[in-house]
Amino acid sequence: MDALAFLAKTPAKLGPLYVLHGDEAFLKRQCLRRLRDVALGDSADDSAVSNLPGDKATFADVFDELETLPFFGPRRVVIVDGADPFVTKFRTQLEDKLQKLPASGLLVLDVKTWMATTRLAKSLAESATLTCKAPTSYKAPQWCSEWSQRMYQKTLPAPAANLLVDLVGAELGLLDQELLKLSLYVGARASIERADVDKLVGNQRTESIWQIFDAIGAGDAKRALEILANLFEMGEEPMRILGAMSSHLRKLGQAARYASGGAGLASALQRAGIAPFGLKGAELQMRHLGRQRAERIYDMLLKLNMDLRGESQLGEQALFERFVLDLARKLPG
Repeated sequence: MDALAFLAKTPAKLGPLYVLHGDEAFLKRQCLRRLRDVALGDSADDSAVSNLPGDKATFADVFDELETLPFFGPRRVVIVDGADPFVTKFRTQLEDKLQKLPASGLLVLDVKTWMATTRLAKSLAESATLTCKAPTSYKAPQWCSEWSQRMYQKTLPAPAANLLVDLVGAELGLLDQELLKLSLYVGARASIERADVDKLVGNQRTESIWQIFDAIGAGDAKRALEILANLFEMGEEPMRILGAMSSHLRKLGQAARYASGGAGLASALQRAGIAPFGLKGAELQMRHLGRQRAERIYDMLLKLNMDLRGESQLGEQALFERFVLDLARKLPG
């Protein structure tokens, strides 16, 4: 079951076991909070919740906790964090125990991967297996609008949602933080408008990103790196920087594809969504990048995204510096 669907319509009565799988930490936190609230109700108390590490917990540890009757609440909630090694080691015992779980307990397994072909997975109801994955980038604005209405009772029109994702990126936790700030910023108003997003979220970051692109178009790597360093010194979140850069770079990448199909450069940039006031700067950037590098922009963005998510041992600022250098370096000849 998709985690967003579960959060939108959580059953009043929970089963004895839930599996949270995927790599979207924000959704996992939301699901854990919802499971805890529904299981314990108004009598929610930290003493009724146990967190055990999946790489150290034994089967006996987990089920001793699960079968201990709660003192002050209807159920005891046992959460196994990073439960992949726990599930691998004790899969057979879990399969045997699945139909004998105590009604007074709620077991939650937080895993990264979940093999749907195992006997354990097949024995578990689909509604108890929650897939915690972020929506694809093009669906992120829709998620923002729905989340804003559900959590903060504020309407977020499509133009505002699109700008928010462009500025912040598709990281749900960061988007939620910005939506909270925006809801407080607009106060009693029922709607968060594009101007609100631009003023509160964009402002300094947007200006700095455009300055980086201007430096890239001029082949001035030193200046581009200085502006990037300033963003990090101001405490900007790396994924927000990526989101702000990605919006413009994706348009350049799309323009490169149109140009490869025979369109003139100005026409290709307009078709890709570059605003009239930005055409001159975008043309300089495209001429600096050259055809082959411009056509690689999507791949370059994907690699940076994956590296920032843990596929590289380099620090976040170093990854951005490498990325900006690759864009700003002048072509030979």
